[in-house]
Amino acid sequence: MDRVTPVARSNYIDHISKICSYEHMRYNARGWHDRGYLPHLELIGRATGITFRLADSLPKHVIEKLKEFYSEKSDPKQAEELSRQIATYEDAGVGRCWLRDQECARIVAEAICYFNGERYDLIEWCVMPNHVHVIVNLRASYSFENIVRSWKNYTARRINLHVGNAGRLWATDYFDRVIRDEEHLVRARRYVRMNPVKAGLCHTPEEWRWSSAYKE
Repeated sequence: MDRVTPVARSNYIDHISKICSYEHMRYNARGWHDRGYLPHLELIGRATGITFRLADSLPKHVIEKLKEFYSEKSDPKQAEELSRQIATYEDAGVGRCWLRDQECARIVAEAICYFNGERYDLIEWCVMPNHVHVIVNLRASYSFENIVRSWKNYTARRINLHVGNAGRLWATDYFDRVIRDEEHLVRARRYVRMNPVKAGLCHTPEEWRWSSAYKE
């Protein structure tokens, strides 16, 4: 993964809207599965939002709430409140925020874009100081588990070498959410695009270098 690939742009991604059609699509599903921590729903051919974070991006008490939530299958109101808490810590820039370093952000951005159009189709993505958002369509014969693992393993080696870190870089597992319909897709894309603006990192989505919304 040494070659440099162009950063995916939203004006390119727009043409794959047909891939995200929810009226005539057949889904090949791996379905619900887990690795003993977070549950995942994987549907090939269905747009999915994925978030993965640095290991120190969430306080211990939030992580414990996450474990409790998934073990007890808490109600939607609890899920909404938990999501708000996580977003607050994300935007506050908790932890060392290795991805604030431009070289670290570049490593992650290039890893995400490397197999775009081959193993998956990117719709939106954004590298934040302590977490990463991706909205993506999975292609047949591939799995999010393997794709996210490859992103993490490759970037961890490169970033740890760059910053001189010997510990764990990424938090265990990742979060995913299947996009329900076109309206949900619009909201999800806006959330990813606006994340750096909301966090006070830039004034407009187009100014954030490490995202699909960036315009030179």
